[in-house]
Amino acid sequence: MCCNYLNFLLIHGKGVAFRHYLPLLLVLINKQTPNSMAQDPGKMKAYWKKNLKTLFFLLLVWFVVSFGFGILLVEELNTIRLGGYKLGFWFAQQGSIYAFVVLIFIYVYRMNKLDKEFDVDEE
Repeated sequence: MCCNYLNFLLIHGKGVAFRHYLPLLLVLINKQTPNSMAQDPGKMKAYWKKNLKTLFFLLLVWFVVSFGFGILLVEELNTIRLGGYKLGFWFAQQGSIYAFVVLIFIYVYRMNKLDKEFDVDEE
């Protein structure tokens, strides 16, 4: 569908620059690399299995830190002080946000590593 729409624009498009660069765009869209995962369904399944495993693990950590420490275990954690504040309060107000930012960096690192492992990285 995408290529049909681009062909329509090529035929009916207005402007010389648009008609000049559209064929190059069509070639780039239709180009398939030899290492493409689309040619190997087993490789694609393994990639998504590892991707989802990473995602579920990070979401579990986020849930434990934000909901577990900030709500469920708040009374037990409030017996500990961090910088003058009760630890349960700190997790509810600041800790879950810090954990979320750290999890973002872990996700980026892990996905870059996974992309290189399956040869689908951007470089």
